[in-house]
Amino acid sequence: MTVPRATFQRPRARCYAGRHSKPNSGAFTMTLYSELSDAIERDAGEQVLSWARAALNRVVTEPAAVTAVLHPLGFLCLPVHRDGAEGVCVHLWEPGRGVAPPTTSPTHCHSWDLVSWVLVGKLRNQTIRVADAATPTHRVFEVLSDTDGDTIEATARYVRAHVTATSTHRAGESYRLPAGVFHETVIPGGQDLVATVALGRSATDVVDLSLGGLRTTSHRVRRHPCTRAETVDAAVAVLAAIADGRVPG
Repeated sequence: MTVPRATFQRPRARCYAGRHSKPNSGAFTMTLYSELSDAIERDAGEQVLSWARAALNRVVTEPAAVTAVLHPLGFLCLPVHRDGAEGVCVHLWEPGRGVAPPTTSPTHCHSWDLVSWVLVGKLRNQTIRVADAATPTHRVFEVLSDTDGDTIEATARYVRAHVTATSTHRAGESYRLPAGVFHETVIPGGQDLVATVALGRSATDVVDLSLGGLRTTSHRVRRHPCTRAETVDAAVAVLAAIADGRVPG
């Protein structure tokens, strides 16, 4: 099935995950992103798992390695690696992590191509079709990110949205999502912790968008960096879950 991309575009694409640098030019080299993407494509899960263990252990042992961030979409992000247009993060959903609900809705699309590999637990990815409508259900917002947070800018576009596909992914499984495709990550109840390795590569001429309420106006959302103790606690929690083999049946 061909998944339609969002048609609202501007040349000032920025990443919702906070990556703003331009792609590197020159000859191709094997980057961490390409190594992990290739491993996921080959279903070489042990390679991805080994990298995740090593990266999380570095978070624990190296004070300047990473600062976790509470993401507006309801998860904790460990931004492990940045290199130009490419980024690799570990995302964590866990009850009690203190993440505030989003100010728009969980439905959004990225300005970057996503490869997601589930480390622990299970999640559902819902692909959502958005279309202009005379009787809309949502307003489209552009998300402009910087180091301090996100400006949620209301657009003149009003739409209806409905789920067109739902897929469930368990530990050791992956899914890919092109830039510009609206989707929503759903964490089924009854789980202590869900974690993924998220790979992102910026696309050109695509912006970060979110769906919000019809009466919602432009506003600013701060990103909340975690303390060193909170960052280490998150990394330790994922490492412990990996060691416990928390894979749902």
